[in-house]
Amino acid sequence: MNYIDWIILSATLLFIVIYGTLKSKGSKNVEEYILADQNTNWWTVGLSVMATQASAITFLSTPGQAFHDGLGFVQFYFGLPLAMIVISIAFIPVYHRLKVYTAYEFLENRFDLKTRTLAAVIFLIQRSVGTGLTIYAPSIILSSILGWNLTYITVTIGLLIIIYTYFGGTKALNVTQKQQAFVIMLGMVVTFLLIIYKFPTEITFNNAMDIASINGKMDILNFSVDPSEKYTVWSGITGGFFLMLAYFGTDQSQVGRYLSGKSIKETQMGLIMNGALKVPMQFFILLVGVMVFIFFQFNKSPLHFNPNNTRMIQQSEYKNQYHNLEHELDVVLEEKNEITLLYSGQLNQDYDNPILEEKMISLNEREREIRKEASELIKKADPKAETNDKDYVFIYFILNYLPHGLIGLLLAVIFSAAMSSSASGLYAIASASAMDLYRSYVKNKSDEQYLKVTKYSVIFWGVICILTACVINLFENLIQLVNIIGSIFYGTVLGIFLVALFIKYVKANAVFWTGFFVQIAVIVIFLLDVVGYLWLNLIGTLGVMLLSTIVQFIINSNKTTNS
Repeated sequence: MNYIDWIILSATLLFIVIYGTLKSKGSKNVEEYILADQNTNWWTVGLSVMATQASAITFLSTPGQAFHDGLGFVQFYFGLPLAMIVISIAFIPVYHRLKVYTAYEFLENRFDLKTRTLAAVIFLIQRSVGTGLTIYAPSIILSSILGWNLTYITVTIGLLIIIYTYFGGTKALNVTQKQQAFVIMLGMVVTFLLIIYKFPTEITFNNAMDIASINGKMDILNFSVDPSEKYTVWSGITGGFFLMLAYFGTDQSQVGRYLSGKSIKETQMGLIMNGALKVPMQFFILLVGVMVFIFFQFNKSPLHFNPNNTRMIQQSEYKNQYHNLEHELDVVLEEKNEITLLYSGQLNQDYDNPILEEKMISLNEREREIRKEASELIKKADPKAETNDKDYVFIYFILNYLPHGLIGLLLAVIFSAAMSSSASGLYAIASASAMDLYRSYVKNKSDEQYLKVTKYSVIFWGVICILTACVINLFENLIQLVNIIGSIFYGTVLGIFLVALFIKYVKANAVFWTGFFVQIAVIVIFLLDVVGYLWLNLIGTLGVMLLSTIVQFIINSNKTTNS
């Protein structure tokens, strides 16, 4: 990075923070601070919801995912549009009719205060750790690549978030997320166009797509029913549907974004917008990763993209073996360059050469084998090393092959995404603790007092999230940790909400005690490692729905017997 990158990065982030703070400063009451006076138009709701879900890791990991595995990951989001429709029909009218501040306030209206408190506490545990992760994940990658102090990056992101969230409330989030969404998409589009511009003159965009297809990067749809397949149409529609239903329908970090909508119709339109644009957006980000893969057919790439692992093995007893693998890879990449250019030239003459296709496939397979051998060597040198380097592919490309100025813009994209998702998480935690805990139990206080508590909660939870991000390096495999935490808690909360909406037979005591013990059971099942953690979502949801119905039947039977 040079001074141009620093100017663009700093100016972009400062503009977002200052503009958002000034534009929305001066909330006079709790309703304005939390719900933005319910005066948000539909497209702002849609952008805010999209920006909240799109964390920094999305723009670091997703292109790397496509670089290694192609476009198939987009199937993970196939259930999202259906979830948006269900939430628009079933959840939004109820939330708006009851004029709730948080999703969990609805549970008190439907059941009682203790059920609301249970759901809120589960959310606070899950989301506080999750928000710490959304701060830490980009920090660790930027620290590794740029050599910046990890703690300084983490604290900087956290403090910027606290500032504009504290002063502006929901209006600040909505305003800044519009700016952040613009910066993010501008950066990705410019990067996409620049990659294509940097292709050799023989490589057209159509040729690039053909080459990607030959290398298995364009396989989008997988209709396999094999449960061991990671991404399929069926798992995306079913598993993705329930995950998105839980996240968008019951997680206050998302619910808080659309509770500020002007009306039920405006809010529904915002969510439908998110459902319509999310899959294409993810497809485009994956396509950027595929174009990075094509770019590296003609440009040198490292044997392993994580610089921490590279530095470590260079100082180990395996460094000579690692150097030999680097030499092998250079030979393969040079041959790939020649074959790919030759094949592309023949495509330009409308000639499809199957011999060259087979040669490209063979060379690509050999490249994967060499990279796998390198990962195994790194594991030998340090058994605790994380050898999955997908998160580092895109940032390596940015720093080594993009012009100065655009580097600063792309880093601003990463920081903006980190700030957007983390701010929504922080604000949701503060709102839930102030409204669902303090306001529920400390009655008859002034509106000004509740506003102060909400603002102080932003600072308190902001510090907690920063501290969580600073100590979370005690864990390995961050992405898996995010999924594990969500799977442990989301199922139970979703089950409680689905009972509240669709099983009117079940009353407060049945759902509270069922939810409490199902949550404990899910944690025990996870600790015993009985099933894969993704199944915990289904176990929690169905467990609450089925058992609460049974418990309510027993309660009713006992009442009948006693009477």
